Amino acid sequence: MTMNNGAGARRKPPTIHDVAREAGVSRGTVSRVLNGGHYVSPSAQEAVNAAIRRTGYVVNRHARSLITGRSDSVGFLLTEPQERFFEDPNFNVLLRGCTQALAAHDIPLLLMLAGTEDERRRITRYITAGHVDGVLLVSSHSGDPIASELREAGVPLVACGKPIGIGSKVSYVAADDRDGARDMVRHLLAQGRRRIGVVTGPLDTPGGVERLAGYKEVLAEAEVAYDERLVVSGDYSRASGEAGAARLLERAPDLDAVFVASDLMAQGVLTTLRRADRRVPEDVAVGGFDDSPAATAATPSLTTIRQPWDRISSEMVRVLLAQIGGEDPAAVILPTELVKREST
Repeated sequence: MTMNNGAGARRKPPTIHDVAREAGVSRGTVSRVLNGGHYVSPSAQEAVNAAIRRTGYVVNRHARSLITGRSDSVGFLLTEPQERFFEDPNFNVLLRGCTQALAAHDIPLLLMLAGTEDERRRITRYITAGHVDGVLLVSSHSGDPIASELREAGVPLVACGKPIGIGSKVSYVAADDRDGARDMVRHLLAQGRRRIGVVTGPLDTPGGVERLAGYKEVLAEAEVAYDERLVVSGDYSRASGEAGAARLLERAPDLDAVFVASDLMAQGVLTTLRRADRRVPEDVAVGGFDDSPAATAATPSLTTIRQPWDRISSEMVRVLLAQIGGEDPAAVILPTELVKREST
């Protein structure tokens, strides 16, 4: 039996030599374009890019990584239990935005979940071995050593939210959590509410700390007494919102509003208020935080604080790529927006 080497044979993929011949430039010029375009004239770069499109050339990432010492990939590291990734819509929105921002640079994003000590140890070992060029760190907690370990290992790192307790040498991108909380509490006060409870986020996270601080500041400026019975903590899950609202109603039956530090927790608060026959907003007004899909899915729809997720994800990628390129760490704080709906 003879092999058919005609039209049915597999075509060899184009090489860097094919691109150089098509563009009418040297192989070295093509290589420089593929590695960032340094010392290449605009006309030559345009010719190479056009030749790549015509030939269908695809970069051999393994070969390039051997030359550059880079993996040409980035890690998206979530230091939460796996079930939180699937429950909390914010993580999916952020992951999608970062994936799209990196795709513009032809860089793949690797999702890494490290919710246990063993997982953190394995992931840290994987990252510091050079399998990714940098890390987008999501939902870090104070006392979690992973950010410090990656920084000490020289891994480029950008956190979502201002890290707690690891100094000023870690890049981060954050919404202005404190100002957003201030806007929400001022809005509730303007509705005539005076017994305003709060379900905070975890107080070992930047969002938990900053949103509670904003709540306290506005009460002080409005000369409304701060009452510890009106403060309970949650973990950003729907279940913790339900439990938090139950504790608030037990401690303060005259409660007339609740500021909730995430929309997902606010859904839980609404569930508890319905069980207690408290009407929203007539009896108790409810304000959330994030403007995630949970806000519009809630009944009634949630008044909330919008975080600019698209800008947060694109800025995280921009700052990380700059750091991979040798720039110093940077901090970016983005404004939030009050979105009024039916719950207040």
